[in-house]
Amino acid sequence: MDKTSALLEILQLDPTNAFARYGLAMEHVSKGNIDAALIEFTTLIEHSPDYVPAYQMSAQTLAKAGRAEEALERLHSGIAAANRTGNQHALAEMEALREDLSR
Repeated sequence: MDKTSALLEILQLDPTNAFARYGLAMEHVSKGNIDAALIEFTTLIEHSPDYVPAYQMSAQTLAKAGRAEEALERLHSGIAAANRTGNQHALAEMEALREDLSR
């Protein structure tokens, strides 16, 4: 069984499993399936609004796809989540990306 199939199987049993949902999104990113990845990141954020890596990686994915405005929107929400959860490392990285995209 490949990684994507295994993650989908986990998500069939538990659609709110943040680790599996994030893993599936990252699998899609690695395969260049940007739209599928963004759907998974968005679903993850809906189920787990404090899962900071989902904001960070989806913003990076959007930025690499040339979708700067959407990336900035995701960063805005991600920075708020990082502040809520005290994730200073992700906060610093997202603020740096926001600054780069705002130029």
